[in-house]
Amino acid sequence: MIPRYTRPEMASIWEPQTRFKIWFEIEAHAADALAELGTIPKEAARTVWAKAKNATFDVARIDEIERETKHDVIAFLTHLAEIVGPEARFVHQGMTSSDVLDTCLNVQLTRAADLLLADLDKVLAALKKRAFEHKMTPTIGRSHGIHAEPVTFGLKLAYAYAEFSRAKERLIAARKEVATCAISGAVGTFAQIDPRVEEHVAKAMGLVPEPISTQVIPRDRHAMYFSTLGVIASSVERIAVEIRHMQRTEVLEAEEFFSEGQKGSSAMPHKRNPVLSENLTGLSRMVRAYVTPALENVVLWHERDISHSSAERMMGPDATVTLDFALVRLAGLIDKLLVYPANMQKNLDRLGGLVHSQRVLLALTQKGASREDAYKLVQRNAMPVWRGEGDFLQLLKEDAEVKKYLTDAEIEEQFDLGYHLKHVDTIFKRVFGES
Repeated sequence: MIPRYTRPEMASIWEPQTRFKIWFEIEAHAADALAELGTIPKEAARTVWAKAKNATFDVARIDEIERETKHDVIAFLTHLAEIVGPEARFVHQGMTSSDVLDTCLNVQLTRAADLLLADLDKVLAALKKRAFEHKMTPTIGRSHGIHAEPVTFGLKLAYAYAEFSRAKERLIAARKEVATCAISGAVGTFAQIDPRVEEHVAKAMGLVPEPISTQVIPRDRHAMYFSTLGVIASSVERIAVEIRHMQRTEVLEAEEFFSEGQKGSSAMPHKRNPVLSENLTGLSRMVRAYVTPALENVVLWHERDISHSSAERMMGPDATVTLDFALVRLAGLIDKLLVYPANMQKNLDRLGGLVHSQRVLLALTQKGASREDAYKLVQRNAMPVWRGEGDFLQLLKEDAEVKKYLTDAEIEEQFDLGYHLKHVDTIFKRVFGES
């Protein structure tokens, strides 16, 4: 986790003190269940809670023990025994390290998902607000980066809103899939611990019991979780790239807010660069970088190995912290985005009406011209305009073959900008409902 791209609330989920607190809770809840089953004394379970519930675990001491034992869970249990005393011998009865590690990881991932879901709500709120603000602001639609037909800036934002709505649904599903608990002991057979302990711990930690574990919780769950984060990151980058293109000097239909005192270049005082959008592109790459190791972690030897462990120690914090930062940055970028309708109109008019070529094509076919002939008639009048040699509307009116099918008034009718926007309300209702 790099402080520059880290927000405190998400970072706290992955801090050592938080991790050890969760480990303790897993062990203490398991002790409660074991006590109820008569496996350990009830007084021992109460003592564990009484002496360690409010303890601040000594991270340096745990690290010191681990340097000798070369085992993180044993190091923690040894330190816990220093706090709890003799009753600590009843902790971790019948459990294995993965019971603690995997259950803890899933607690952390579900908490991280909750923060990311709140972030998505911020993005959705900003997109909705600006989409309605520019619902009918006309701008050029582009395919292959080339002027195509008119759209509205509101539609661009509505598209992003729908995309992030799907992202939210996927993350809710991914959170549910990863919210499982395994307290099943070595190789997952419950030979040394009653399945009821797992049920108790799962409920206490806000999880559900893993139906079947092989000492580790199946990593296809985590693969889906991190893949979902990767898809969300791609959605972040998609809208960031759109803004970067719109901010280009030759386009300048929208640009990032530029605050008082902000500087765009150490060399050129005039520069106003899309630094936030470019930053989001880079951050998105990093989140997606963790999808492949998550997929590869599914493949473990037999009932368990730890080839996934080192990867998860990095990818869990890094992917969630980075996406958290990116989503909040995106919400702020959209909320403060500077939009220039006049430049949008200027760009719409840049090709001298060529954006209406399809309407003319269809009008000709409606009046009896074959599609092939209609295409040739429109294209031969369009190409000079493309080269800057005339006005499309005027050339069409002067074309004798076009005039065989269409009057001047009928040709002019095809240049109505509003025609392209007549279904904007319908699209908005599909995306936003009746609001």
